[in-house]
Amino acid sequence: MPADQLIQDATARLSAAGVPSPRVDAEILAAHVLGVSRGRLAAMALSGSAVTDADAERFTDLVAERADRVPLQHLTGLAPFRHLELRVGPGVFIPRPETEQVAQVALDRLARMAAERPASWRPRVIDLGTGSGALAAAIAAEHPSAEVHAVELSAQAVAWAQLNLAPLGVTLHQRDLREVPEGWESSFDVVVSNPPYIPAGMVPREEEVRVHDPELALYGGGADGLTMPHAVIDTAKRLLVPGGWFILEHAEVQAAALAAHCRADRSLSQISTHQDLTGRDRATSAVADGEPAAGVEEWRA
Repeated sequence: MPADQLIQDATARLSAAGVPSPRVDAEILAAHVLGVSRGRLAAMALSGSAVTDADAERFTDLVAERADRVPLQHLTGLAPFRHLELRVGPGVFIPRPETEQVAQVALDRLARMAAERPASWRPRVIDLGTGSGALAAAIAAEHPSAEVHAVELSAQAVAWAQLNLAPLGVTLHQRDLREVPEGWESSFDVVVSNPPYIPAGMVPREEEVRVHDPELALYGGGADGLTMPHAVIDTAKRLLVPGGWFILEHAEVQAAALAAHCRADRSLSQISTHQDLTGRDRATSAVADGEPAAGVEEWRA
């Protein structure tokens, strides 16, 4: 069958199933099956190139799974994240575009810190609740002088994170982010985290998230979902050197509560609310053990 006809049929099937981006998903699946780029796939479609029966059957099977709302990334085994392609699959949270901006803020902060220190300075960074390893991997790849560590509790997520982090030299620890060894205290310059933060009573609308993302990576605990974000802040304060900095991702509606939580803590200063690329308040950062002030400064970054 011609490649273009296969893609058109798949797009119609995915559209009928309510998949949000049916044409893009069909093209990605076809390119995955054929082992070509989407640009090469477009050229094949324009030239009327045919697809073998075996490849057409495999493609049709994957389209059927996508129509059943199996995440696209589970079908291809890959999730793009900044300049990386991360290995993902069942049992691990699929990284989202919003988290790429959290990585950018952290990388910008590391660059400013490095500019104020000797050229030999090697920052120590830790990602709490790393999941697939997205934040840790991005920092290790884009700030190669950093010594990067990552913490994850889930054995399934650890298996995926190891695939993504080992080639980048990141040290992965399987443990609860709330229970860090005493020897880690006051030894990190930067803490990053995308913790679970969905309130217990809320169910994600997207079937791909509701059915396929692990609950451990979704629900933050408590009616407001802030139990785990608060735990990240508490752990960050223990891990950071004086003047160290942390950032954590959260839902837009939680921004004010988390900023207030940090303002109420006299050991934190320079509390900032950061927006994603759509202008939503999606991350909070602060400096630990900063100089206490009469009024803690807060601004939008």
